Amino acid sequence: MGDRSGASGSRRRRTGSRPSSQGGSGPAAAAEEEVRDVGAGGDAPAPEKDKDGDVDVGSGQWDLRCHRLQDSLFSSDSGFNNYRGILNWCVVMLVLSNARLFLENLIKYGILVDPIQVVSLFLKNPYSWPALCLVIVANIFAVAAFQVEKRLAVGALTEQAGLLLHVVNLATILCFPAAVAFLLESITPVGSVLALMVYTILFLKLFSYRDVNLWCRERRARAKAKAAAAGKKANGGAAQCAVSYPDNLTYRDLYYFLFAPTLCYELNFPRSARVRKRFLLRRLLEMLFLTQLMVGLIQQWMVPTIQNSMKPFKDMDHSRIIERLLKLAVPNHLIWLIFFYWLFHSCLNAVAELMQFGDREFYRDWWNSESVTYFWQNWNIPGAIVFQTTSLHEASSVLRSDAQLRRGSSKWAARMGVFLASAFFHEYLVSIPLRMFRLWAFTGMMAQIPLAWIVGRFFRGNYGNAAVWLTLIIGQPVAVLMYVHDYYVLNYEAPTVRA
Repeated sequence: MGDRSGASGSRRRRTGSRPSSQGGSGPAAAAEEEVRDVGAGGDAPAPEKDKDGDVDVGSGQWDLRCHRLQDSLFSSDSGFNNYRGILNWCVVMLVLSNARLFLENLIKYGILVDPIQVVSLFLKNPYSWPALCLVIVANIFAVAAFQVEKRLAVGALTEQAGLLLHVVNLATILCFPAAVAFLLESITPVGSVLALMVYTILFLKLFSYRDVNLWCRERRARAKAKAAAAGKKANGGAAQCAVSYPDNLTYRDLYYFLFAPTLCYELNFPRSARVRKRFLLRRLLEMLFLTQLMVGLIQQWMVPTIQNSMKPFKDMDHSRIIERLLKLAVPNHLIWLIFFYWLFHSCLNAVAELMQFGDREFYRDWWNSESVTYFWQNWNIPGAIVFQTTSLHEASSVLRSDAQLRRGSSKWAARMGVFLASAFFHEYLVSIPLRMFRLWAFTGMMAQIPLAWIVGRFFRGNYGNAAVWLTLIIGQPVAVLMYVHDYYVLNYEAPTVRA
């Protein structure tokens, strides 16, 4: 072995003394040839060089080394980022664990899915459709707002009178259906939720409708003033193909906006070239399938878990309450994810395709959220845009009126206003249909403000994303259990106590 290695070393030294035939340096070429000789058995490190830059041909003990300076793949310094196999493993484990839970549910409760029972959630009397009647009556408020704008455009109303009429109209939009849902016994909680949701969307749309038309009137007044000062007649954009104010004040334009999948009004919406029939058909099939899937999961998985949670709440058994909460978190979160896809991808894309509405950015990558604020800004783009546009306009108005107010404080106040409005509407859509006021939804939404600060202050990167996911998975079932428990106590236990 010693003779062989010595012969090999001498052969390499003789090789290293030959000049390069390819124009390179002799020692470098020899080093490459040496690496090729040794590399036949695997990866070989580059030969070591001395202080003069020449290859240290005498270090034969390093020629066959198999180790080099490197980090483990799970270390962040390694630069490795291909974890697709681990992701696939997580998906397989998730499917298997949920399949076990679903099989356990079937064995314990049998098949609970009943499509006929779903109808009773919407109707108590087959000849009475109070929720549908409320939706039809909503047209009166939309037409009222349109007529006010028509008269403001021609100067038949002052801005103060128009503002008063809009405020009365918008307040009635919120109060009228709430009074009907709270006082009318024939309306069901589910039908009440749907009707109130329509009125909430109408409120936000007409709020934006009034604001945008007001901005257009202000701009037109400024343009007329400039034209009068210059002694010229204002053009008004007659040569342009786009609709300009007040030509947008038509019933066709109003109802296009009311049915369009957006809450922010524009005079000229982006339009797609045609209706893609295959795309529309896929979205409609998704809507049908996912609706049935959500109803089945709620009946089969969530309802028994919620019912079994009432006794631990009654006995204040904290360990069992936590166990019920964690058990409810899985189906609740799965249904929420399905609902998100059903609403923001299937439904809104289907409506947009039918109406050739061009802006299809209904959501962004909220699943990559590393902060709570980023999640609320990107999971519901139509709602985020109308709140941000309104709050920024109000903030800019405040800035113009008070030059000493800092811009940062106005943004913070605007953000607080957005969370406050969102908390109000969440509570509005839950407490009124259930005919009880517990403020759990309001408190949960307002708690997002300190939660956003905590996550942004103490968590970064993947840890922030994990914190956002944890709040989504745990926070929602807590609110669900709170409302169900209070509803159960109010409607089922109270008569027994009085007896």
